[in-house]
Amino acid sequence: MKAILALEDGVHFSGESFGVTGSTTGEICFNTSMTGYQEVLTDPSYRGQIVAMTYPLIGNYGVNEEDNESAQPHVRGFVVGELCKVPSNWRSSASLDEYFKKWNLLGIEGIDTRRLTKHLRTRGAMRAFLSTEVLDPSVASSRAAASAPMEGSDYVKEVSTEKGYLWDPSSSESRDWVLPNGSVEIDTTLPAAKYRIVAYDFGIKYNILRRLRQEGFSVEVVNARTSAEEVLARNPNGVFLSNGPGDPAALGYIHQEVRKLTGKKPIFAICLGHQLLGHAFGGKTFKLKFGHRGGNQPVKDLRSGSVAITSQNHGFAVDADSLPANVEVTHINLNDGTVEGLRHKEAPVFSVQYHPEAAPGPNDARYFFHEFSSLIESTR
Repeated sequence: MKAILALEDGVHFSGESFGVTGSTTGEICFNTSMTGYQEVLTDPSYRGQIVAMTYPLIGNYGVNEEDNESAQPHVRGFVVGELCKVPSNWRSSASLDEYFKKWNLLGIEGIDTRRLTKHLRTRGAMRAFLSTEVLDPSVASSRAAASAPMEGSDYVKEVSTEKGYLWDPSSSESRDWVLPNGSVEIDTTLPAAKYRIVAYDFGIKYNILRRLRQEGFSVEVVNARTSAEEVLARNPNGVFLSNGPGDPAALGYIHQEVRKLTGKKPIFAICLGHQLLGHAFGGKTFKLKFGHRGGNQPVKDLRSGSVAITSQNHGFAVDADSLPANVEVTHINLNDGTVEGLRHKEAPVFSVQYHPEAAPGPNDARYFFHEFSSLIESTR
């Protein structure tokens, strides 16, 4: 069916729908990854957003159960240049169109994603309306402008686990995947669980949990509203603060709990967790013009001078000038100079804005999970 993607500033794009029919709203953003669209769809950090993929052909390897990063998709809508109708991959169990119909998702194809991306880079991220029902551009843009903004949003309460759980107690879900090649034998034995940690679920990805387990952590996942007192009563060796969606400034109920944990236990934080740490330290965050989303973001470690290519997905950043003197900026983004890593100078606490677990993206930053293990060891 015919479909329209209309932005709040009046710019619109016409195309063809896939998945289900209907209408949806959300903040429109773009992702520059060449692969990994299923991981993008199921990343809880995309809650409330319509995602456009800059790579022109999407869906060519289908979808499968193993590549999910959570129990369900979280995007509000999906925008691609060309949708592959017949996927070809030995792991594929369904096409992207079939997957969207299963999960009641709306997508649009056949639009100029290059033009869309250039517009968003110039004007900034904005609200959008995607529909097969309302095709009048002016009405559609009005619907976009009337939708809820990302600023002030709390989507963490929608994606956080309702009940706590122990990740992979049988040690069967965290092994590295191995291609079925009989001529190659790879040892996939997991190390013994050396440390117990509590992981706050603000929208945690499965691959973060896998990487933690592969590094020798036993991980208990808890709801975002779990108090610091409850965590400390468990006496874990460390605390992990996960990625997640929405505006970190709107999560004051989490800031205060993280503040209580600082200095009590070693803490490692990723993405939204990094931003929440910034607030807990007394700093502020601000909204980026168009965010960092993709697997090709260059980050410089200010301590060593080394540069890593990283996987990222965030629309907010920590304001370096708002941080107290006892917090050090350890990493910066080489594209725009924004904060990509923090370290507390007195307490065993550090964080990164990007995703060392990748999925999708490069593994340049995977060593941070080992760094967390070393931090715990040094503070025992």
